[in-house]
Amino acid sequence: MAAPVDVSKLSYEDARNELVAVVSQLEQGSPTLEETLALWERGEALAQRCEEWLVGAKERLNAARAGLEKE
Repeated sequence: MAAPVDVSKLSYEDARNELVAVVSQLEQGSPTLEETLALWERGEALAQRCEEWLVGAKERLNAARAGLEKE
C-alpha cells in the first residue's frame, strides 16, 4: 500500500474528498483497533487542512472587501 500524501500538500477539494472517504470507512468499521485509530488520525489531519483552507479563503475575502471599501 502506498504511503498517504502529506496532508499539507493537499488542495481543499482533495482533502475534503479524502475526508469523506475516511468517514465512510470509519462508519463501516475497521477490522482492527489500530486501523481505526490510523483512520481517525488521518481524518483529524484532513479536517484541520480543510479548516486552514477555509480560514485562508475567509481572510482573502475580508481583504478584498476591505480593498473595495477604500476605493
